[in-house]
Amino acid sequence: MVEATKVERRTVELSAYPDLIVIHLGMKIHSPGGLWTLLRLGPQIRTAVEARPDGLLAHENMIFSLFPVHLGMRQYWRDFDALERWTLAQPHREWWLDFLRDPRGTSFWHEVYSKKGGFEAIYLGDIPPFGFSAFAPLIAAKGPMFSAKSRLYPQARDAAS
Repeated sequence: MVEATKVERRTVELSAYPDLIVIHLGMKIHSPGGLWTLLRLGPQIRTAVEARPDGLLAHENMIFSLFPVHLGMRQYWRDFDALERWTLAQPHREWWLDFLRDPRGTSFWHEVYSKKGGFEAIYLGDIPPFGFSAFAPLIAAKGPMFSAKSRLYPQARDAAS
């Protein structure tokens, strides 16, 4: 007879992180060239994460599917300002501009969740309904919807106009 073990129920104390940001990112491969893109970027991303950018609290790799290849990561950031500073600096800025010039057989998406209650997302390329886009209509990311900050904090965007 197997002895029953009581499950210990635990949670986390997040009060030290009032501005916590969680970001999910994904890349879907559409061609052999896309696999090469992923293999080239993977070590660069690992090196950037190992450098522990200011504000990055944790990083986790994820597999969404193996066929087609759809990989991603989840990151926890101290606040949006730290995440935004990192995205505007090298090497991220170079990766982003390079992707916008030529996605090289891939598509990309991210979704951001703020402890303060904001959410935002961007989908670039041929991403089937996934995440928010599985239930909410897609709209053009231009004008007031162009920047992640204005999508995440629409109340600040609306107050400024």
